[in-house]
Amino acid sequence: MKKFLAKRLGSGSLAVLFSIIFNFVIIRLAPGDPATLLVGKDNPNPEMIAMIREQYGLDKSMFEQLGAYFNQLFHLDLGYSYANSRDVWDMIVERLGPTLMIALTGTLIAVLIGTFIGVYAARKKGTFIDQAICSISYLFDSTPSFWLGLMLILLFSSILGLFPTSGMYNLRGNYTGFAHIMDVIQHMFLPVLTLVLLNIPYYFRIARSSVLQVMSEDFIMTLRATGMSEKKIFNKYVLRNAIIPTITVFGINLAYMVTGVSMIEITFAWPGMGRLMLDSITKRDYPVISGIYLVLSISVAIGMIIVDIVYATIDPRIRIEE
Repeated sequence: MKKFLAKRLGSGSLAVLFSIIFNFVIIRLAPGDPATLLVGKDNPNPEMIAMIREQYGLDKSMFEQLGAYFNQLFHLDLGYSYANSRDVWDMIVERLGPTLMIALTGTLIAVLIGTFIGVYAARKKGTFIDQAICSISYLFDSTPSFWLGLMLILLFSSILGLFPTSGMYNLRGNYTGFAHIMDVIQHMFLPVLTLVLLNIPYYFRIARSSVLQVMSEDFIMTLRATGMSEKKIFNKYVLRNAIIPTITVFGINLAYMVTGVSMIEITFAWPGMGRLMLDSITKRDYPVISGIYLVLSISVAIGMIIVDIVYATIDPRIRIEE
């Protein structure tokens, strides 16, 4: 187990290191100058722009800037935001919680419902129910997140008046305790519902195709020939083998969900990481963008390590090297 974890941690660290360098260079090669944006486009002052570029080290070469950034990371410092003059780590931590609230909740619900429907449809292959579920999944899979969010706001907020349209809590309510928790849950409902409806088709197709593929394997026919019951074959062999692709996708998607819910956050004015990322890209706020991508790369690396460990636990064919 120690050797296994050491190898995974080593490969994950290299992936994070490469991601830091790649994103650092790409961000700064993109069009736009943060100093010009800070001064203003109407009447830019060249002296002021030069002073800002010198203040933030933007006048140095790419290699020097990268070296300074690694020195900051070595001291656990993500720098300060150009646009907000705040510590980047504080900004990320402030936005990470709200994003995880809707991302974790929505993804967990989607993977459970999507997998269950996919397994059920696979066992009903070719029937009307299977075809209907497939058609509905294609419909939601092709629906843009912002449009679905707006339609849910129109239905549940404007017409039915059941849930709030935006925000994380009622600013005028000043709720505390359990009332505050219920207020946040009410505001979470529509963003989470949007995320669930958009992700269910993904997990549905993976689960359905995996079950059908495993059920067509030769060893399943052999088990049937021995007289084993279909229920035991499915629960002990089919489901256990078919669930592995779902775990892979779930681990990867969960890591990318940190910034992958940006359109939903913007639609519902949810104060999360995705919205912070888009605002930072618009303002060319390099430290914030680099900090967000650092968190994303670490999340992906940790997610893949967890997936590998779960693999070895579920599938006996995958052995952890001692």
